[in-house]
Amino acid sequence: MKRTAALMGFAAARPVAGAMQGARPGGPMEEFGIYQERRRAELWSLLGDLPWSHEPQPATLLKTEKGEGYTLERLLLDLNGVEPVPALLLIPDRRQTPAPGLLYIHWHGGQYDLGKEQLLRGGSVQPAYAPVCAEKGLVTLAIDSWCFGERKREADGHTGEEDAFKLMLWRGQVLFGMMMFDEFRALSYLASRPEVDARRLGAFGMSMGATKAWWLAALDPRLRLCVDVCCLTDYDELIKEQGLKGHGIYYYVPSLLNHFNTAQINELIVPRPHLSVNGRKDSLTPPAGVERVRDHLLPLYRRHGKSDDCRIELFDCGHEETPEMRRLILEWMDKYLVEKKSSA
Repeated sequence: MKRTAALMGFAAARPVAGAMQGARPGGPMEEFGIYQERRRAELWSLLGDLPWSHEPQPATLLKTEKGEGYTLERLLLDLNGVEPVPALLLIPDRRQTPAPGLLYIHWHGGQYDLGKEQLLRGGSVQPAYAPVCAEKGLVTLAIDSWCFGERKREADGHTGEEDAFKLMLWRGQVLFGMMMFDEFRALSYLASRPEVDARRLGAFGMSMGATKAWWLAALDPRLRLCVDVCCLTDYDELIKEQGLKGHGIYYYVPSLLNHFNTAQINELIVPRPHLSVNGRKDSLTPPAGVERVRDHLLPLYRRHGKSDDCRIELFDCGHEETPEMRRLILEWMDKYLVEKKSSA
């Protein structure tokens, strides 16, 4: 990864000089862009002391495997200067030159042993995406999040996650902030790969991966497409429904509600394409909250001439990806990543 990636991080983490404090969403595009820059810097500032000064070293290739229609690289990435990050890079045999890139972000689900391997294995509520990525020619990167997969800290993964959260707070860090920093740096690595078209980058995830996908799209304008499955949670509605216990401790960012609600984070993605699919029976995403976020975002997309580029849907299911959801997800991947498009 290049030094420019680190510099981009510093820029994203600081308020933009001359930002118009009075700018509001819905104004002229330039004014709205300035508003987003200022708010994006504010969002980064809530994520604790992040290791921006660490300059990543080149990735280490540990092993190469052959899958059906793809080559799989097992990598060790240097993203944060604290601990190495195991990763998978799926390179389709048949792909465009250069090819679109996808950051696949794994879920939580209490499955601390799974991590990045979810890309290959899937689960009972979501089939594996490796065959999809290979078929569509998406160069796909997945990393182990803090406390998951090969980064699991203790035999009891839940205890390891809580201990990491507590220790980071003592050190001025936020677990979710360190998670997002790793995903940000992982996206930089993906964009740097010679196989990848850095103008066509997407983020995709379910559950914890969904939350991290829309946060990353809000924090990082390099992402062209955000697709999130079953975790577009409106915080106020979650509190109203007494649903805080449903989300892991990683989910909670100090002082967040003093600065942002869910819709205000997601408006930082506008006007880039955003697909969110959720279950109407999912207690983690109360449907009234999903509708509240939708009703806030759709007028913004319309005002910027991108009404077709935002779709937030509720399906008659729980915390799962249905075949109908997957069909829609694949349509959006085709439309915004696989097909040749000018940069957003």
